[in-house]
Formats: sequence, structure tokens, C-alpha cells
Amino acid sequence: MNAILLFMPSGPELIIIVVIILLLFGGKKIPELMRGLGKGVKEFKNASDSVDDVKSEIEKTASDIGKKPEQDTNDNAEPGKDEEEKKDKPA
Repeated sequence: MNAILLFMPSGPELIIIVVIILLLFGGKKIPELMRGLGKGVKEFKNASDSVDDVKSEIEKTASDIGKKPEQDTNDNAEPGKDEEEKKDKPA
């Protein structure tokens, strides 16, 4: 762990890095870069949230598989009437 901290820039080094970035990109370009970075972070967060939604939907579906499926019945329909209608219609 000490080896990781050894390579981290400290206060004066960070100031030098910020000055170099300012000279390379200029004052007008930096806000655009930060805006793009913010959009990327937001898009990543939305994608990770959608993964959680998909995961919960899969779990819900998996729990529903164990339940008895609901039958779609039409109480007003006459038995066998659907089959007769299919025979009457030409293919």
C-alpha cells in the first residue's frame, strides 16, 4: 500500500499538472472537456441503474415461474366456438 501512495502526486505536483493542462487546452476548452466528462459519468450511472432494473426484472420473472400461470378464459364464450370460427375462415 505504501508503494501506491509513493506514486501519488502531492500539492505542488498537482499545481504544476493543472498549470500544464491549462496551457495545453486553454481556459475556454477546459469547461467543454469537463462537460463531456460529466455527461460520460451521467451516462455510465444511467447504464448501471438500468442494469439493476434488468436484474430486478429477471428476479421477478424467476419468482413468477414458480407460481401457477393465470389462465386467460373468456366466461362469455361458448365452448368450441373459436375452433369453429377458425374452420370457417379461409387460409
